[in-house]
Amino acid sequence: MSTATPVTFAARARQSRLTWPLLALVALLLVNVVVTPSFFSLRIQDGHLYGSLIDILKNGAPTLLIALGMTLVIATRGIDLSVGAIVAISGAVTCTYIAGAPDPTSASAAIIGLSMALGLCVLLGLWNGFLVSVLGIQPIIATLVLMTAGRGIAMLVTDGQIITVTNPAYRQIGAGFLVLPISILISLAVLAAVAVVTRRTALGMLIESVGVNPEASRLAGVQARTIIWTVYVFAALCAGVAGLMISSNVSAADANNAGLWIEMDAILAVVIGGTSLAGGRYSLTGTLVGALIIQTLTTTVYTAGIAPEITLLFKAVVVIAVCLLQSPRARAALRRGKTPPPVVPDAGTPSAAPDLGVLADVPGPVAPASTSSSHSAQKAGQR
Repeated sequence: MSTATPVTFAARARQSRLTWPLLALVALLLVNVVVTPSFFSLRIQDGHLYGSLIDILKNGAPTLLIALGMTLVIATRGIDLSVGAIVAISGAVTCTYIAGAPDPTSASAAIIGLSMALGLCVLLGLWNGFLVSVLGIQPIIATLVLMTAGRGIAMLVTDGQIITVTNPAYRQIGAGFLVLPISILISLAVLAAVAVVTRRTALGMLIESVGVNPEASRLAGVQARTIIWTVYVFAALCAGVAGLMISSNVSAADANNAGLWIEMDAILAVVIGGTSLAGGRYSLTGTLVGALIIQTLTTTVYTAGIAPEITLLFKAVVVIAVCLLQSPRARAALRRGKTPPPVVPDAGTPSAAPDLGVLADVPGPVAPASTSSSHSAQKAGQR
């Protein structure tokens, strides 16, 4: 009677896609501790929590928010390259309205401005979803249109200028505190809401089914077009909120630089977290870890005194290393030199005899018929 071997924690850890990203995050944090011994120290000042870890979470909040929307888009076998342009449009619309309002410091001006920006982001998400789900354009091409035109739209809104505002209510989005920075709380709230909606309802399974096989999902009665439309609208809305965070943190809208290459950081965060670009299964926890790795890596480059221009190179190296460690083929190649020891049977166990019935079924060379058998067959045919 055979008994199942219990799966150890180490075996589960080796099989998990989050193991290597978590180890990479820990390694980056340890590097920062070596460079700055007070890296983990936290302090409370005026009821606000400060520290290097808080700075990483705060600066990584926009990336995490965009990566959450990107995760659902990639899960449907799509991609959204326009989120960086939407970030610029969101900040440009809000700051331009606030600057031209009768009272630029009022809370009502901030509320109307951000409402206009988020409404426009929803329309942009509907446009992306229309191109992909209705017209059938490849996602990378459909969103590349808005990626290119979006910056131009933001530049038209701001007239090519950096728009600065002084609005205390608007500044709370990116620079406000409720013990923790409000931007962190917003990103974590969106993460929790997405986790509840996609993992506690059937929506997550429907998104995965569309990503695995859209045609089979449609034949099974799944509204694949509606789901694809929804995830693109959600991704644009997340990018719009991230744009509000970025612009309100500096109280200005820079259409040329706001959200520049943030779509690449979001895609890298999703891929590092274990979500496949081929669609299907996705991991929200992995996306969180990936966003933290991207922001921690940026902080590490600055802390170590390395030129900021080299940050992209370090990101590429870390991403390649993590993806290789996640790849089953790469891990198999690393273990190729380790041959398992031969299995020695027990002394009291007799060696198994070959199954002759099985051997009889194995095809082999056909023996020639004997001469007597041939003569018998010929006589029988003559009769």
